[in-house]
Parts: sequence; C-alpha cells; structure tokens
Amino acid sequence: MTPPTPLLGSRTLDRATARTLPPGPRLPTLAQTVLFASHRSTYFPRLRAQYGDVFTIRLVPSSRVVVVLSRPDHIREVFGTPPTIAHAGESNTALEPIMGSHSLLLLDDDDHLRMRRQLMPAFNGHALRGYAEMIARLAREEVDQWPIGTPFRLHERMRDLTLEVILQVVFGVTDSERLDRLRPLVDKVVSVRPVIMLGGFYPTLLKLPPWRTYLRVQQQVDEILYDEIARRRTDPKLAERNDVLSKLLAAGTWSDVELRDQLVTLLLAGHETTATSLAWAFHELARNPDLLRAGQQAADAGDDDYLEAIAKESLRLHPVVYQVGRRLTEPTEIAGYRLPRGTTLMAAIGLVQADEQNYPDVKAFQPERFLGEDAPPPGTWIPFGGGTRRCIGAGFSLLEATEILRAALTRYDVRAAAKPEPAKPRNVTLVPAKGCTLTANPRA
Repeated sequence: MTPPTPLLGSRTLDRATARTLPPGPRLPTLAQTVLFASHRSTYFPRLRAQYGDVFTIRLVPSSRVVVVLSRPDHIREVFGTPPTIAHAGESNTALEPIMGSHSLLLLDDDDHLRMRRQLMPAFNGHALRGYAEMIARLAREEVDQWPIGTPFRLHERMRDLTLEVILQVVFGVTDSERLDRLRPLVDKVVSVRPVIMLGGFYPTLLKLPPWRTYLRVQQQVDEILYDEIARRRTDPKLAERNDVLSKLLAAGTWSDVELRDQLVTLLLAGHETTATSLAWAFHELARNPDLLRAGQQAADAGDDDYLEAIAKESLRLHPVVYQVGRRLTEPTEIAGYRLPRGTTLMAAIGLVQADEQNYPDVKAFQPERFLGEDAPPPGTWIPFGGGTRRCIGAGFSLLEATEILRAALTRYDVRAAAKPEPAKPRNVTLVPAKGCTLTANPRA
C-alpha cells in the first residue's frame, strides 16, 4: 500500500503558505462544511462569483485546504497531472469503511493500475454488448408495472430498477430466495447517509450507533457476497455466465476480499448515480412534448445515439455528482498557483457544465449537443471524471440508461408539471426534490 499523504490543514499549514493560496471565504470550517454538504450547487456558484474561477475552502477533518477549480483548462491540468502526484484514492478516504480498502476508488499508484487492469475485461465493448439484453429485460419488466394515469415518483422506481440491474447483471444473483433476502439489505447499504462517511475520518465513531448499525447490515450483505463468490469459483459453467462477477473471476486473479470490495464499489458508485440521471432525463422529457416525441421516435427506430445523447445531456444539465477530488503528493503548479503537498484539489463538475461559455443556452435541455461533429469541447463534459481515473463503469451506465429509456419511451407518453423540480442533496448526489413526479399513459 502507498503511504498516505498528510492532509494540508490546520496542523500542517503555516501562515506564509496560507497567504499564497487562492482566495476564499473566512467562515469557520464547520460552517463551510455544512454549506458544501447541503447547498453545494448554490454555494459554489456564489463563491466563484465572489472569488473567481479558482478559490479555496476549508472542510473537515482538520480544516483541510480544498482548492476548487471551475475552468476546463485548469481541470485538464488536474486530470493530466501524473497519478503519482495527484492521488484520487486519498481524496476518497471517507469511503473506506463502506467500500473497503481494496476498492478501486481508494487505491493509488501501482495498486490502482493492477486493480483497474483486472476490472477492464468486464467493462470493454464486447462485455457491455453481452449485458444489453439482460438490462433490457429488467427494464421492460419494471416499466410494465408503472401505474397508468396516476402520478408517481419515478426516482424511487429508477432506484429499484438500477438496484435490480446490479443484483442480477453485476452480482449475477438470479435465485429468487436470495434476491428477496438481498434487496432490503442492499437498499439499506446504498442509502448510506453523509454522517456515516464521517467514520472514514474518525474511526472511533464506527463503534457507536448509527455507524455500528450500518456496519452490521453491511456484514450481512458481505456474508451473502462471499458465499456467492465461493459458489461462482466452483461453478463448472463459469465461462458461460454473462454477469460482471463471473467475467471478473474468469479474467483476473482475485482474493475474495478484493472481489467483495469491487462489487460493493460498483453497487454504491453505480446505483444512485444512474437512477438519478435517468430520473432527471424523464423529468426533462415529461415537460417538453417535442423532446418527448424525438425520444420516442429514437426509441422506435433503434437510434441508440439519440437515446444516449438524452442520457448525456441529463448528466450535463443535472450533474449527479457535483465534484471529484485529488490530493497532491508533492508541491505542484495548478491554475497558476504553486500548491503545497497535501492540498486537496476539487474539480467542480457542476460549475463547468453550467457555464454559458462552455454551453450556449446553458439552462436548456438539448440532447443534440452530443450529436454530430460539434460535440462539447474536451474537458467541458466530465460527469465520469477524467484522465486515468475516469469512471470505469461509464460505458455500463450509458448502456443501462439507453436500454431503460428505450423500454419506457416505446410504451408511454409521460407528463409532469411545467415547473421544474429543484435539486436537493442526497448523500453525495443531487436528486430531484420531489422525486421526479410524473404521470404515464400508454402511447396512442
């Protein structure tokens, strides 16, 4: 394991260095942390308007120094910095009690390269094509159950559906009794609250409720996962199976703990994010009849490019994850500032994708932005991060969104109130405040 880099914060930042950092608010660390956790989609734009494209905030633990960047060229500098110098794993340490120390999101340097190399065969183009029919079947089964003519909260239905995709397509669990046991347990795991993540910074909390209660549920899920891994290792038909876990076992050399940590990472990273981006996509289509018709025509014609463009524009206009981080392992020049070792860099996805300079008519939902030769410039669409740490499940997420959009749009007309729903923070994501309430009726 790579030795951790000390955070730049109250214990390691001297006054002379503090004066060289980008400007930022002088509020107490706790106040800044609360504003970041609860209001980042409005707090960050205010800070940029006041302090410019690069600003500094302080967050728990230890009043750590976080430099926020919002210009594409500056963010390209971050993503282009050698991964040995800009550690992504160290910026995600709060996730360790949940995802495990072998999680791809928590590893850096050679450990990360080795794990990513072993994961790649399960997410290449050939593998993704093999998952499409399973995802499509689950999507059809879900939309067949939508209530007709009665308003319902789509975000909840999307969360149930993407959870089912993970259980069956990623974990490869198809036994009905085991699925019935897993669903409520996994739902509690994925509903992790921000306070639980504090256990990553303050390990002594893990011995107290609610942390202890959460870890107990997680242990029950782990028992099932370890049993599933053991069964799969001895399955004589492993090579014929078409789920992510089986492909990982067939393509790499794994310990049970490493596999468990990757499965939980895929669960937590791929469940809420995909469900939320789909809810936002339907939220936009349901309020715009012309866009809805265009989406339906694409679904009828098998125009996957347009359906994927809907998903991409949803991620652009409604970034589910507002920022990604790195920690500097040595002094580095970024955005014209010489930043000390231990500085946390934060690429503000939400600020980049809401900038009129990057997207004309920036508040309009326009899937066509992602079609043709005039695609968004590099570094302006970054919902999956960038560089060597770009989300390994990006292709899977877009495939899943395409199949779910197709299943719903070939069957339904959807309508919603004309007034858009605001976003609210839910854990590390931004979700529709009213759950994307809409009404579905069979297409004429």
